[in-house]
Order: sequence, then C-alpha cells, then structure tokens
Amino acid sequence: MTSAPGVPFLKGHGTENDFVIIPDPDGVLDLSPRAVARLCDRRAGIGADGVLRVVRAAAHPEARSMAGDAEWFMDYRNSDGSVAEMCGNGARVFARYLERAGLAEPGDVALATRAGVRRAHIAKNGGDVTVGMGSAELPEARDGADGEITVHAAGRTWPVRKVGMGNPHAVAFVADLAEAGRLLDAPEVWPATAYPDGVNVEFVVARGPRHVALRVHERGAGETRSCGTGACAVMVAAARRDGFDPREDGAPVTYTVEVPGGRLEITERADGEIEMTGPAVIVAEGRIDPALLA
Repeated sequence: MTSAPGVPFLKGHGTENDFVIIPDPDGVLDLSPRAVARLCDRRAGIGADGVLRVVRAAAHPEARSMAGDAEWFMDYRNSDGSVAEMCGNGARVFARYLERAGLAEPGDVALATRAGVRRAHIAKNGGDVTVGMGSAELPEARDGADGEITVHAAGRTWPVRKVGMGNPHAVAFVADLAEAGRLLDAPEVWPATAYPDGVNVEFVVARGPRHVALRVHERGAGETRSCGTGACAVMVAAARRDGFDPREDGAPVTYTVEVPGGRLEITERADGEIEMTGPAVIVAEGRIDPALLA
C-alpha cells in the first residue's frame, strides 16, 4: 500500500488562536510567503492565524546554534506569510504536537524559537501546557516627540505602554473593548519610529483584581481570537499599573487574562521569567495538495 499523496499537516489551536502545523523534520520544504498566505486563507486554503513548521533545530540555519539545548525549532509564520519571532499560543500547540507525534513526553520540553529557547511543560492526560516566555522588556525611554507613544483607532487616541516579549507590543488601557472598533486593519501607532518593524496592539480593560481582558491586532494577521505574547505583555503592563513588580517585590504575581477565545493564566516570577498556562488542542490532520504550496 502506498501512502496518500500530498504534504502532511495538522490543525490546532490555543484559546482559538489557530495554526496549520507542517511537520518538516529535515527542513526540506521551501515554504514561501505566498504558500503560507494560501494555507492560512480561510476560504481558499485551510484557514489559520499562522503556520507552525516543525523542523529539527540542527537542520535549520536560524536554529543550529540552539540545537544543543532544543531538538525542535518552531518556524513560525504569520498568516500573511511574514516571519515572526515568537508566538506564545503557537508554542503551546507546537509542544502538544510533539507529544502527539511521540517526539516528546508529558513533562518538560525545550523549544527553539527565533526569540531563543523556550521551556514548556506538558501536563499529563491532555492537560494544559505551560510555556516559559522569557522576561519582558520594558523600555523606560519613550519614543514620542512629546515623551509619549500613542495608538489611534476608531477615531480615538490612547497612550500605550511599550513591552517586548521577543516580539513588540503596544498596550493601551481603555474603558470598553468596543472602543477599539474594527481591528481588521492595523491601528496607527505614533510615532512610527517607535516600532520600525511593526507591532502587535492590545486594548485592555480591567475585570477585577489581577484579572483583565483584551482584544488584539496581531502584526501580519489582523485581529485574532488570542495572542499569547500579547497576553503576557498585557499582564506585565497591568501589574506595573497596579503597583506589582515581582523583580523588586521578590514574590510572583499571577493574572487571569481573558482573550476572545478563552482564558490564560500568566505568572511573572521573582526572577522576571513569565509563565503562560492554557489549553492546546489538535483538531484535525490530513494532507495538503502540493499545488497549494507551489
């Protein structure tokens, strides 16, 4: 019996941030930006917020230096085909795939990403996945001419907190999430020099003590149901606004972060490491017509 033709794939999501997963252990696929955009097209393709290509770190030029610490590299692409440094929900789904494929056991696993090696913990029996997201970067200097960065959407303007989570974020606190309007197009961040490579923009409201909710426009993807790095950026910005700084206080702090697709638990430890815990689900697998990737 011969195997079915086409390129194997799986479909998964983390709090409804969804991904096409393509196993390519030896790094032989030439996955062009156009092919990625076709795969992510929700009408003419499989449909997803991004693509997770699973490659051995030793087989990928961007990850070979990490091969001693992590066997597998998460080659993440946004839905428009652009390359991204990191995706928190994607990292959980990536870890879940490794477990499903027998490439990792429940417990701890190291993942190579463009933002460096990230540690994941896979709970037994299909439970949540926790990913160590690294430390947040909180630049003290502001980039606006008047000392402030602002975001503009739906005819309104808000100041933002600049947060780095391996990728760039602009966090704006609002009175109501509906104020951001439609987020299919990228909100305008001023000045543009504050984020020369583009930015993920989060709009945030308080729900209660150490409990916030957000909407997000992801760079290269539009509004998504969830953004893992964005949830981490929001948690750090909210904690600082609420007077918590684990690196100074010496005690961890945990926030519940609601996203349109579910809930995440985000903890910032006293050493600055941020841990994100949430679901990761594989929903389908099949084969891609090679013509879609041509």
